[in-house]
Amino acid sequence: MKKVGLVGGISWVSTIDYYKLINEGVNKKLGGLQFAECLIYSLNFGDIQEKSWANSYELLWNACLSLQKGGVDAIVLCANTAHLYADQIEKEIGLPIIHIGTETAKAIRQENSSTIGLLGTSFSMEMDFYKDRLKSFGLNVLIPEKQETRDYIQHVLKEELGRGIINPDSKQKYIEIAKELITRGAEGIILGCTEIPLLISQADFDVPVFDTTKIHSEAIVSFMLS
Repeated sequence: MKKVGLVGGISWVSTIDYYKLINEGVNKKLGGLQFAECLIYSLNFGDIQEKSWANSYELLWNACLSLQKGGVDAIVLCANTAHLYADQIEKEIGLPIIHIGTETAKAIRQENSSTIGLLGTSFSMEMDFYKDRLKSFGLNVLIPEKQETRDYIQHVLKEELGRGIINPDSKQKYIEIAKELITRGAEGIILGCTEIPLLISQADFDVPVFDTTKIHSEAIVSFMLS
């Protein structure tokens, strides 16, 4: 079994889901008492919030370097927004990064969708690093048009979901935002922040919903057992 290094804590709430899904996935394939061999470097999310994602490269790099020294075969960044630095880190550290955007795009393509709605952090929605990865697979990406809507999504991620707080009013608002994207032509919705699946899921929609935490975890299991 290959060993992976997880950069977690961004946030700890979704890192728990990664750990659970990866171990369950390995055990489903191998049975018995077979589980994942992995290392987790759990960052202090407060440090990233203090610096902002735009200035957090060094924090992520040091975490990846520590995992490299632990003898891992690949790196996993347990947050969509952290992939702002994925290509740079992969090049400099000399280990493959299992890219959440790539794996999500593959999953969308399997559903034969071409226009997709993206919900995520302000960075993931507004900057090009994530959307360009999806577009490289021929996808047309829609995000909420209004700045205040994107700011609201960010607020819930940071102040509620990142702390493990589940607010029914926020759930309803997220559903409404996603349905607006569907009205604009989205054939599916990307839950493009690893905390969003804590709030909404496939059960809330008639179109395909792409849970990036689940998709990423499945790809990690496949790598480990390859």
